[in-house]
Amino acid sequence: MSSLENKQVINRFMDEVLNAKNLDAMEEIVAEDFIERIPFPGQGPGRAGLRDAVAGLISAFPDMNWTVDEQVAEGDTVVTRFTLTGTNSGNFMGMPATGKAINVWGVVIDVVRDGLFAESRMLLDMPALMGQLSA
Repeated sequence: MSSLENKQVINRFMDEVLNAKNLDAMEEIVAEDFIERIPFPGQGPGRAGLRDAVAGLISAFPDMNWTVDEQVAEGDTVVTRFTLTGTNSGNFMGMPATGKAINVWGVVIDVVRDGLFAESRMLLDMPALMGQLSA
């Protein structure tokens, strides 16, 4: 696949799964043996583990929105700088809902293989996120 096609796979994941909260779309977009290089605490392996992690984020931030700020691709790798916004309306990482809004940045390095989202490594500004939830 071309770099452009690989970007389209990642953007489809962001649009359909993360922003539209359509977890069933993962069946078509994410490889069953998906690898998360930096998993969320308690995240299990594969597509099922990613699905559980995303479901937890949706529960914690039901209005969450992921925006692509910058994106580059080379070969099977897509690097995306993004902004995550939302309101903490459910438990997050063992903490009760705060009702507070978040606005944080992150960078994710993704790999697309055979047309599927196969691997990810997300770096999220967790100090800012936790500070916004506790401030």
